[in-house]
Amino acid sequence: MIKKIKTVKSLQIDGKVVENRLFLAPMAGLGHIALRELVSEFGGAGLLFTGMCNAKAVPHENPEVSHVFKFRRQELPHLVCQIFGSDSLDMAKAAKRIEQEGFFGVDLNFGCSVAAICKKGCGAALLKTPDIAVKIVEQVKSAVSIPVFVKFRIGWEDNTAMVESMAKRFENAGADLLVFHPRIAPDRRTRPPKWEYITIVKKAVNIPVFGNGNILSHADMKKMVSETSCDGVSIGRLAIAKPWIFAKWTNQLKSYDNIYHHTAIRMTDLLLKHYGDFIGVKFFKKWAPYFSANFKFSHSINKKLLYNTTMDEIRNSIDKIFQNSPEISKKPNQNLFL
Repeated sequence: MIKKIKTVKSLQIDGKVVENRLFLAPMAGLGHIALRELVSEFGGAGLLFTGMCNAKAVPHENPEVSHVFKFRRQELPHLVCQIFGSDSLDMAKAAKRIEQEGFFGVDLNFGCSVAAICKKGCGAALLKTPDIAVKIVEQVKSAVSIPVFVKFRIGWEDNTAMVESMAKRFENAGADLLVFHPRIAPDRRTRPPKWEYITIVKKAVNIPVFGNGNILSHADMKKMVSETSCDGVSIGRLAIAKPWIFAKWTNQLKSYDNIYHHTAIRMTDLLLKHYGDFIGVKFFKKWAPYFSANFKFSHSINKKLLYNTTMDEIRNSIDKIFQNSPEISKKPNQNLFL
C-alpha cells in the first residue's frame, strides 16, 4: 500500500472540491478524449485536462466534429479545458463557451513553447508581454464563474524575480490555481526542470500551486512535493505511458492479467469509438512511443506498432508483442518521450 500523502487529500479550488491533487496535464495531440476515457476507466485522477484548444475556434466548435474540443458529458464535472490565444476578448469568449458546456474550469496556456504557437504571440510568448497575459487572466475571470487555471513557465530568461512577479500578478488578476513548469521557454527538455522555482512560486502566492516536470516515478512525485511544498502535481508524459498511474498512486488500481496488453488494446477500442480508423490510427501512432517506452527493448516495440496502417493491424501487432512477454523497464525510456 502507498502511504497516504498530501497529493491524495482533497482540495478546494474556488469553492469546488477536487478529491485529490493528482492532475492529468494538458498535452496537445495526446490528452484527447480517448486517453481521458482510458484514464477515467482506471480511476484516480483528481482532474483531467483537454489538449490545447484555439480560443478563436472554441465559441463555434462542434464537439461531434472537432478532434480537440471533444468530450464526454460524464467527464465534464472533472474536466478542465485548456485554451490558447493572444487576445483577451477571444479568450473570454472561449471561456464562456467552456462554462456553458459544463466544464469544471478553464486553463490558460502561457507555457507552450512550440514555435508555431509562439509565433502567433500565444503560449509562452505571452511571458514576453506580461501586461497582455495579466489582462487575459482578468478578462477571463470577469467573464466566467468557473475556476480559472494558469499554466506557465519560468519565462524566456532564467529570472527568479520575474517568476515571482508573474505568479503574484496572475493571482491578483483572478487566477484560482497556478500550474508551473520550471523550465525556460527555449529549453524544451534539454535540461532538467528547476524544481526550486516551484518553491518560489508557492511562497509568492496564496492560491494553490501545482508542480509539473519530469515526474517519472512515485519517488519523483513525493520528492517534488517534499522539496517544493507544492499543493499537488500535474502529470504529463508518465500518464501517457501509464494511464493507470493515478489509480495506482491512489490505491484504486484493480488487478489485470497484463495491464500493458489491456491498455494497448483498450486504447485502440477507444480511438476507434471516438475517431474512426483513419484518424484513430494517427492518434495511436502519437501515443505508441510513450507506451513503448515502458519496455526494455522499447525502440523495437515502437517500430512494430508504427509499421501498421489500420487498427486491425495494430491489434495484431499488440497481440504478437505480448505473446513474448516483453521485459518492463524500471523507468520509461525518456528517449521516446517526444
